[in-house]
Amino acid sequence: MIQNVSHLLRSRRFLPLFTTQFLGAFNDSLFKQAVVLFVTYQLYSNPAKEFQFSAIAQGLFILPFFLFSALSGQLADDHDKSRLIRIIKLAEIGIMILGGSGILLANIPLMLAAVCAMGIHSTFFGPIKYAILPQHLHKDEVLGGTGLVEAGTYLAILGGTILAGVLAVQPSIAAAATIGIAVLGFLAGRQVPPAPPSAERIPINWHIIHASIELVSGTLHIRRLFLAILSISFFWTIGAVLIIIFPPLVKNVLGANEQVASLFIGIFSVGIAIGSVAINRLLKSEVSARFAPASVIAMGVFVLLLHFVALSWGKHGPDLTTLGNFLFNPMAGLMILALLGVSITGGMFVVPLYAFLTTTVPKAETARTVAANNIVNSGAMVVGSLMAYGLSSAGVGPTGQLLLVAAMCLVSAWLGYKLHLACD
Repeated sequence: MIQNVSHLLRSRRFLPLFTTQFLGAFNDSLFKQAVVLFVTYQLYSNPAKEFQFSAIAQGLFILPFFLFSALSGQLADDHDKSRLIRIIKLAEIGIMILGGSGILLANIPLMLAAVCAMGIHSTFFGPIKYAILPQHLHKDEVLGGTGLVEAGTYLAILGGTILAGVLAVQPSIAAAATIGIAVLGFLAGRQVPPAPPSAERIPINWHIIHASIELVSGTLHIRRLFLAILSISFFWTIGAVLIIIFPPLVKNVLGANEQVASLFIGIFSVGIAIGSVAINRLLKSEVSARFAPASVIAMGVFVLLLHFVALSWGKHGPDLTTLGNFLFNPMAGLMILALLGVSITGGMFVVPLYAFLTTTVPKAETARTVAANNIVNSGAMVVGSLMAYGLSSAGVGPTGQLLLVAAMCLVSAWLGYKLHLACD
């Protein structure tokens, strides 16, 4: 249970990695959300363009995962992970200087270039953060450690999202904040203990397309591993579409300002953190998919509730309502309940699946396995972003697209059930 692994937060074999990941997720969220809110509320006044910019930004952030995950997994398995962390976090400082310049100059291409660069940064850090856990933690600590990392990540996203809502109208402070947090992340990363390769190095395949195909193909022979990857992919496709939907939903359907948009992302983040902790308690640190189908079906029900609440919201005037006025709306409580339900059940669904990735294969192959997962995830998320973009271009707004999300939950439930049969 979580109380059995809380000691990890006082241990050098876990705390520096946790802190580095926390600060990275915080900065990711702060920068991406600040950019989307800045463009949506201050540069654009066209609902279709706002939705499409949100989809483009999400797609550019995800694309590097599809292109470079194979390379990142090979590097993480064949080099000392703590050294790679220091290099990656140093690069983040440069990326935030680029992104901060884009915000200050109101230069959309520069901002999007930095969003894509942060995607590259996250692509190379992602396999490390999961692969290092079974290397530094005991076997009975891995699920709890994964849950703590996921909970911390989404609390960091919450903090970054809230701060982005506050700083969206103060671009100079937002730019300075992202650079400062990147520096703190670099300092935390320097404290991560050594994590040398668990086996002899093998030659790096620099052909990214061939390496990606080879890496994903290598997971096909392990049925439960591939089912876990597919299940996670559908979950993050759902998450990608929801993140795209939230800003235009808040502005154009609810008629609310950027602080309310940040509240939506924040509630989503808190809910996943709660779900991450709750599922570890329910499973008592056992790596199992038995609650996966029920969790994602419940998620679909809450998405439908969100859809019907949005339909019932009513018309709004030309002026955007503030956070305070939004909270006094009689439908706001039901909207927040639906959002919280979506995210809690989502967290309960996905956390055990990540534990599968790190415990199914030998430690020497963990980073490659996480990278293979990232390739499939990112491909699915890019497809989701393109679907959201296409539907928006065809006149289907954010409320209608929530029905697509609910249907995708059924696919995730079926995959979760197949995984449960294969493993438990």
